[in-house]
Amino acid sequence: MLYHGRVRDAEALGQMLAQARLARGLSQRGLAEELGVSQRYIWEMEAGQPTTYARRLFDFMAATGMSLTAEFDGPDPEPNRG
Repeated sequence: MLYHGRVRDAEALGQMLAQARLARGLSQRGLAEELGVSQRYIWEMEAGQPTTYARRLFDFMAATGMSLTAEFDGPDPEPNRG
């Protein structure tokens, strides 16, 4: 199933990153090891910790009327067996 959402700020991006990670069945530690970064870095990204770059990027997008969307493949929902 394809999931998508509009990314208005670093927090929304972090939420989408966390959802995509979970859909792949990865822990923060596992993803950090895969990427060669610390678990804290993954946590900060998913928490939407604002960096100067991210803040300026989203300000730039807002000022120019741009929007950003993100999408990822997640598991298909289980069929309803009722």
